[in-house]
Amino acid sequence: MNYESYVIPVIFVWVGFVSAISFMEAWLKFRAPGVTLPIGLSIGRLVFKGLNSVEWVFGLASFLLLFLGGGLGGSNSYLLYIPLLLLLLQTIWLLPAMNKRAERAIAGAELPKSTLHFYYIGAEVLKLALLVSFGISLL
Repeated sequence: MNYESYVIPVIFVWVGFVSAISFMEAWLKFRAPGVTLPIGLSIGRLVFKGLNSVEWVFGLASFLLLFLGGGLGGSNSYLLYIPLLLLLLQTIWLLPAMNKRAERAIAGAELPKSTLHFYYIGAEVLKLALLVSFGISLL
C-alpha cells in the first residue's frame, strides 16, 4: 500500500482548515452585527481550541502515514517537522497565553498591548508556507 499518497490530501485539507479559520474567521466574526469584543473572544477561544485539536489529527496522521510508507527520512521531511514543532509551540505556549489574556479581557480588564497575536500569525504563515511546499513536493 502506498501510504505516502494519502499524505497529500491530509496536508492540503490541513492547509484549508488553517487558512479558513486563522485568516478569515478570526477577523470576520468581529465584523458581524452585535458581536462585541467579549463575545468575539469567547467564540475565538472555542474555535481555535477546535482548530488546534483538528490540526493535531492532521499532523499525527501525516506523520504516521509517512512513517508507514518509509518516507520520514526524506530530504523534504523538515517541511512537515517544522509545522509540527510550530503546532506544539502554539499548543503549549501561545494558545494558553492568549486564552488567559482573552479571559481577562472578557472579564473587563484593561490590558496592555501584546505581541502574542503577531507571534501566532507569524507561526501560521510559516506553517502554511511549509505545508504547501511539502504538499507540492509530494505531488
